[in-house]
Amino acid sequence: MNEMLKDLLAAGVKWELGDTAIGFLSDVGGQPPAPARTKVFSVVPPVSPIAPVSIETARACAARPTTTCALNRMISEFNHPLRAGATNVVLPHVADNPNGILIITDIPSSEDDASGKILSGGAGELLDKMLNAIGMSRENVHISPIVFWRTPGGRTPARGELDLSRPFLDRFIELTEPRIIITLGTVAAAEICGVDLMKQFGAETNLDSGVHVFSIYHPNYLILKPAAKASVWTVLQNVQNLLKSL
Repeated sequence: MNEMLKDLLAAGVKWELGDTAIGFLSDVGGQPPAPARTKVFSVVPPVSPIAPVSIETARACAARPTTTCALNRMISEFNHPLRAGATNVVLPHVADNPNGILIITDIPSSEDDASGKILSGGAGELLDKMLNAIGMSRENVHISPIVFWRTPGGRTPARGELDLSRPFLDRFIELTEPRIIITLGTVAAAEICGVDLMKQFGAETNLDSGVHVFSIYHPNYLILKPAAKASVWTVLQNVQNLLKSL
């Protein structure tokens, strides 16, 4: 398996996994395929065109809400270019009894897109078990995706798509005031703290604000690679011990 596929696997991207790329068959011109026609394969869906909305607009919108509830309403109304192709907006989860931990995960899964809930399906069930193992649950931790709409086919978000979502994520961090952030997957690790997850798994870094950040694999990776659970367990214990000392 090449390095790109390893990165996709760690990010929780399931449909692109494999040593041989399997694409979506399309025919030139949109006509029924004929034996003599040239067929075109596209492994990764095209990048969504960035709508005529500026980063300045996104920043202005994100700065207005003073509560997480108001921020989630603003996100649901924002005209992000990914919005048109998604089934649902996947809003940040706000903990009822927060303990100072924020989990930031990669793009919403197909299950998340269908339900409108972050980290649902098998990945969510595993996350719940991971939290229970250190005496926590979703009642205690805030959770946010790196972008709030599923990308076409689950591809990696384009730079412009990430930039338009980032002001809302930054505002969520400001409003929830976490002491510890846990990133899940390669995109979240790179965006939040500049960590190359495949080379720096479990790395503890610090934001300028002093927030401690731990970068671990996405639950989908652990489902496919159960042997990696031991390493994640060690990091979660470090998180638990640090939280007690803060």
